[in-house]
Amino acid sequence: MKKRFDVRSIIRPDLLELPGYVPITPTDMLAARLGVPPERVLKLDGNENPYGPSEKALEAIRNVRDFHIYPDPDQRKAREAIASYVGVDAERIVCGLGSDDLIDLIMRAVLSPGDAVINCPPTFGMYPFSAEVAGGRVLAVPRREDFSLDIDGIARAARDAKAIFLASPNNPSGNLVDERELQALLELDLLVVIDEAYIEFAGREHSAVRLTSEYENLVVLRTFSKWAGLAGLRAGYGVLPLELAKLLMVIKQPYNLNVAAGVALVAAIDDREALDERACAIAGTRDRLCELLRSIDWVSPYPSSANFILCRLEGMDAREVKELLAKRGIFVRYFDTEGLRNHLRISVGLEEHNAIVVGALREIGGELGR
Repeated sequence: MKKRFDVRSIIRPDLLELPGYVPITPTDMLAARLGVPPERVLKLDGNENPYGPSEKALEAIRNVRDFHIYPDPDQRKAREAIASYVGVDAERIVCGLGSDDLIDLIMRAVLSPGDAVINCPPTFGMYPFSAEVAGGRVLAVPRREDFSLDIDGIARAARDAKAIFLASPNNPSGNLVDERELQALLELDLLVVIDEAYIEFAGREHSAVRLTSEYENLVVLRTFSKWAGLAGLRAGYGVLPLELAKLLMVIKQPYNLNVAAGVALVAAIDDREALDERACAIAGTRDRLCELLRSIDWVSPYPSSANFILCRLEGMDAREVKELLAKRGIFVRYFDTEGLRNHLRISVGLEEHNAIVVGALREIGGELGR
């Protein structure tokens, strides 16, 4: 009898214990679960852009005739377009499969086994996940009650760390990294990675890109998933110090920006005025939704600069509320982690979705005696 090979015996032990990142469920699967058409699902759990891609991006994809040809491994057209958009040299731009790809690349570039990365929870779960996959350690410096950063705690942790990853606006709390906080971090002997996946909903004047020419320890990540509505195509980029950018171009997968994503992102940049108008509309819808949520006595929304709103529920079980919303075809994100007990995150949809969400929450409150 052939000897059975135990594949687990050759896998890194730390990875066998690694909890996976918890992703969201696609719309078609949510619809099938409910037994309703996909158009009946109100998907507000993934922070996607409800307007979808720009018409120029869709037209650019329709006009491609060489999907059978590998994409440019040097990403030249995409990097040049992005460089003109953000005002930096193209050599300092690296594109990837969304900004998640850049997070992973940076971790692999800077971490040797056992090296530490600072994480400031509650925040985006890909930072600790990617650090541990790369063999690194995660030093947690929790945020304060208002989700601001503990700068003194970060400074202490920085003595034993190589990098810190911060989202601005932060996911899921929606607050920006304060200018003074950022300046203090940049003075540390630490690679500071600012993830600006949602910056267009806050206003680009809050972006740290302008500081990348002054600080060699600053990286800024962006994505076309949110502002440009290209989440399904996976297109993101980083603005990096020149030497780090050169290294990432060497270690990345050669064709990590596919043909469709490449032409779509260039067209999206060309159509940025229309996309900025949509982002402004989403920000307005967000602010109106926040006011409506405040009118429900058991819902406490936090101010947000992103395209979602984090809500603390008072005297109600957030998991139960999430499940009752799901039965109505409304899907939101539920968190059960330190600093986010009994919280829901609601992505901003179209204007007409506000009344649907708020009406459903009022109904649920009545059902549960509030």
